[in-house]
Formats: sequence, C-alpha cells, structure tokens
Amino acid sequence: MKSRIAAAILALGTIAAAAPADAYTVFVSNEKDNTITVIDSKTQTVTKTFKVGRRPRAITLSNDQKVLYICTSDDHHIEAYDTTTFQRIATLPSGPDPELFTLSPDGKFLYVANEDDAMMTTIDIAQNKKVDEIPVGVEPEGMAASPDGKLVIVTSETTNMIHFIDVASRKLIDNVQVDARPRYAEYTVDGKRLWTSAEVGGTVTVLDGETRKPIKKITFEVPGLNKEAIQPVGIRLTKDGKKAFVALGPANRVAVINAETFEVEKYLLVGQRVWQLAFTPDEKLLYTTNGVSNDISVIDVQNLKTIKSIKVGRYPWGVVVKND
Repeated sequence: MKSRIAAAILALGTIAAAAPADAYTVFVSNEKDNTITVIDSKTQTVTKTFKVGRRPRAITLSNDQKVLYICTSDDHHIEAYDTTTFQRIATLPSGPDPELFTLSPDGKFLYVANEDDAMMTTIDIAQNKKVDEIPVGVEPEGMAASPDGKLVIVTSETTNMIHFIDVASRKLIDNVQVDARPRYAEYTVDGKRLWTSAEVGGTVTVLDGETRKPIKKITFEVPGLNKEAIQPVGIRLTKDGKKAFVALGPANRVAVINAETFEVEKYLLVGQRVWQLAFTPDEKLLYTTNGVSNDISVIDVQNLKTIKSIKVGRYPWGVVVKND
C-alpha cells in the first residue's frame, strides 16, 4: 500500500512539474477551414473556434496582446481581431497574397511578404494604410525585424536569398544566398545572430547579425527517413540563446539544437507535416502546428518530450500564445 501511495504522489509531482505555472491563450490558424482555434493552455482544451477571412496563415499579436493580426491570404488583406471578444476590429491593406509578416519592435508597423508580386509591404497600423512597397526576390515568405528595429529581413523562396532592408532609408541594402527555398527567419534576442531555414535545401543557416555573413550551416539526419522528407520551416529560439527548435515539415519531427555549438541534440516526434512553432511566455511549453494530421502537438521544453496532441481545424498553419 505504501509503495502505491508513494508512486501516486510521485506521479502527481511529475504532472505538476510539467504543467505551466500560468494560464495562456493559444491561437491557431486553420488554413482550409477559414477559422481560428482558441486553446486554454492550463487545460489543453479547445475553448472556441471562430470564423475569419479566407486562407488564414501567419498570425501575430500586438505588443499589448489585445489584438490578433491574421494574414488572410485569399482575401489579400490583414484582419485584426480583439483577443478577448474575438470580434473583428479592423481590416488592413496588405498587397496580394500575404503569407507571413512581422511586427516592428515598437508595434507601429506590420511588414508583410506578398508572395504573388515579389514585394514587401509596410503597413502603418494606426493609420490603417500601406506606407511603402519594396521589391524583393521571387516568392517572398519569411519575415523578421532586428531587435533594434533598424532592419527588416525577407526570405525569397525562388530566388533563394535573404534580403536585408534598411528601415530608415526604406532601401534594400544586402542580399545573402542560402540553400533552396528559404522559408523562415528569426533573430536571437540580442540581435547577434539570424537563423534562417531552407525547406528544399534541408538546412538551417545561421548568419552573423552585424556582418550578415553565414557562420554555420546546420544539417539534419533522422534515422529511417530520406533526406527529401526533412524540410526545415519554422524556427523558435529560447530567450537565453541556448536552444533552437526547428520544425522539419514532413519529417514529423522538431529538431532540438544547441544554439551555442549548433549541434542537433534530439528529434521530437510530433504530428504530420509540422510547420510553425510558438512558446508560452514562460517557455515551459512549445506548440507546433501539424498541417496534415490537423492537430497541434504540445512539447514540454524542460524535459524535451511531446506530451499531448490537440485536434484543431483543417491544415493548421500559424500559432501564437497570449499572456493572459
């Protein structure tokens, strides 16, 4: 009897350790259903699903977390929703087929990749208007803003380049060639490094944030999988700069990388065609969107384990977490 009680106490302690300290709201865009799924991170259950425009893909939050911005690609605009009432509060012009975007560090502008016309559009949120369009490479997708707000980065899938745009002059100042079909870019918190994924190339390239020169190319090998199945897309970096998590698409894995040595430490099995990732603000949990299995996976970051799958809509694409 004592052994059973001890085992039960141990199990409860393990569950408590894995649970997040705070409750957060998780938003997931469902590309085929034209909906957003809302999830309570405390219970890991769906609390609401609401309709949005056609083909929602990238999503992000305003700095005060009161507004959810959505790239509704087939409607060719950005939709803004109240994160409490889930009501649409604005529609922002974006240019054709917005797929990914990033918010300026000061929260005043959205920088949008317009895949169909090889442009990056800058949107002034307060004025609800386009203030600039800058030509970039063919099929732009990945977007990032440097932490100091001085640069905007665009990845072009067909040109296979990372484009650097100076915010002050609104000019393209540099291009860096990377492997085939770059899809995503993310700066470290200190801005010293820029991580970019190449979907078809099957690699992640890390660039020096100041010189903009590549300093490391990371490759992946998953036992039992062909190289063609390993397609890096979304990237998330921990605030302390020690870990990187990379979604590997149809490999159905998230790679865990030592961000200091650039060594792949582990592969975590998740749902099918893992696409984008989002941490909870305390970085205890990582959520992944799995486009083919129509679910999201929940990863315990400390223990590096996939602990849950949650069904959402069809073709989940983007994910973001609100600090309640």
